[in-house]
Amino acid sequence: MATDPFEKDRKFYQEHGLGGRMGFGKKPAVIVIDLQLGFTDPTCPLGGNLDRVVESCKDLIVAAHKKNIPVFFTSCAYEDHLKDAGVWARKVPALSWLKFGSKWVEIDPRLGKTADDILVYKKYPSGFFGTHLQATLTSMGVDGLIITGCTTSGCVRATCIDALQYGYRGVVPEECVGDRAEGPHAANLFDIGQKYCDVMPLREVLDWVAKYEPANE
Repeated sequence: MATDPFEKDRKFYQEHGLGGRMGFGKKPAVIVIDLQLGFTDPTCPLGGNLDRVVESCKDLIVAAHKKNIPVFFTSCAYEDHLKDAGVWARKVPALSWLKFGSKWVEIDPRLGKTADDILVYKKYPSGFFGTHLQATLTSMGVDGLIITGCTTSGCVRATCIDALQYGYRGVVPEECVGDRAEGPHAANLFDIGQKYCDVMPLREVLDWVAKYEPANE
């Protein structure tokens, strides 16, 4: 049995009042952060091997579709001049690969995005910052988010923090998020679970979705 590298830290946090549970909320939505070809195809400089994450997210998306749970996809995409990337393009010059019209901004087709799903183009790490995500969630009456995608240490983390700040109950299925390196992934997943969202196994999330009954509108 694998040992928990954060066992000591987890115990310390719990003793000091961190790491509580918020739950799923009454009306959830699934947010798939940046599982676009620029990040899931290792031939792109920004990409990595996220096959496990894509496969796990596909299972969740299929389950969500069956229950009419809204599914949102985000994609980082920029104009040719990159002025809309601001100073982030200086910090991460490889963002120049993610231009509108390029295959790198397309959602990975393995995820099975449908015409009913909602695509949100973003310029910065959080799926909320400068996008229509918050307004759309509010119009749908959503109060809980199941947050997935990449990277755990970057855009997923930023979205989790904003989700909390906007008043959403956030859940992160641990198999449904990934990063370019294991160290940043593990450390940030632990931190997200202690401060911002409920981190739990995908099986637990799928079991909840299977029992979920959409309210009549």
